[in-house]
Amino acid sequence: MRLKISLSSTKANYLIPFNYNHILSAIIYRKIADLDLAAKLHFSKDFKFFTFSQLNIPERRIADEGIISKDGKFHFFISSPNDYLIQSMVEGYLEDPEVIFMNKKLSVENVELLKKPQFKKRMKMKTMSPLAARMKREYNGKFRIRDLDPGDLRFFTALQKNLIRKYKAYYGDYEGNEYVQIVPEMRTVQKKKIAIKKDDHKTFQTAYNMRFEIDADKRLLEFAYDCGLGERNSMGFGMVMAL
Repeated sequence: MRLKISLSSTKANYLIPFNYNHILSAIIYRKIADLDLAAKLHFSKDFKFFTFSQLNIPERRIADEGIISKDGKFHFFISSPNDYLIQSMVEGYLEDPEVIFMNKKLSVENVELLKKPQFKKRMKMKTMSPLAARMKREYNGKFRIRDLDPGDLRFFTALQKNLIRKYKAYYGDYEGNEYVQIVPEMRTVQKKKIAIKKDDHKTFQTAYNMRFEIDADKRLLEFAYDCGLGERNSMGFGMVMAL
């Protein structure tokens, strides 16, 4: 299931920082009406089975300190294969139609449940938040995590393996064809470096927006649509849409 959340400020020229993933993540957790579920997800070290998009700011301009929404309006999307989680979020927004964004209150103008596309074995898609893929590599006897890029075939192998692992973790098993082919439109690839904040610690994740064609079992395609492709989905990476 997928939601579109529309927010608005009472003031025009509303400033949004360039790195806002942690802000949206906090909003999402606070709006889960089932507090036990919210706590379970927040403290889980495993897959959390939801993802969210970057902000869509129709009337905007770029400033040195961030992005300015000229009319104070913007929206984002949340997606999950867990229908109960999405329903709990809807309850949270309806019970309290305000959110805290950078210590300021914003109104929730609209919460819309979106219709799913028709899934086919081969589809064209584009990212709504950038794709992250990583690998462990040994260096001087120690394993380090390295970000992969779309110029490296291991980037797409990592996406395929991650998708299968998530599917099996959510449904318990997968007996279908594990073949997943992702062909990017390289001219559309855009690199992004996004800050990941946890407590007082900050790291950076390199990830990529792009359009691509994907060939896979329809069950895997629907799961990728719901849960996201690649790593760190619950931190705002890997959300995709059908074209």
